[in-house]
Amino acid sequence: MSRSSTEAEYRGAANVVFDSCWIRNEIHCPIHTTTLVYCDNVSAIYLSRNLVQHQHTKHIEMDIHFVREKVAKGGVHVLHVPSYHQIVNIFTKGLPRILFEDFRASLNVRQPPVSTVGVC
Repeated sequence: MSRSSTEAEYRGAANVVFDSCWIRNEIHCPIHTTTLVYCDNVSAIYLSRNLVQHQHTKHIEMDIHFVREKVAKGGVHVLHVPSYHQIVNIFTKGLPRILFEDFRASLNVRQPPVSTVGVC
């Protein structure tokens, strides 16, 4: 369980980094490009780059600081992606109508043919 949204996002980034490292090792074919990890939490991105342990982050387990090591070595680059570009938010957040409709269209989900408003 995470104590903050930064920790939760950082854990998510750590899971992606762990999985990408596993895939790289399993395919037995050298990949010479940096793995790009996108995150919408700016604090988590800073945490992945900053090797200094801060008072506010001391509760985060050391095993997820694996991300810092990979970033420092150049194998991973954590980039910011604004929330309004995160299509997955359609499944996890209440969105403004226009953003919801854009995401729905991106997923090739059509509007229902008949309105269900007011139907019991």
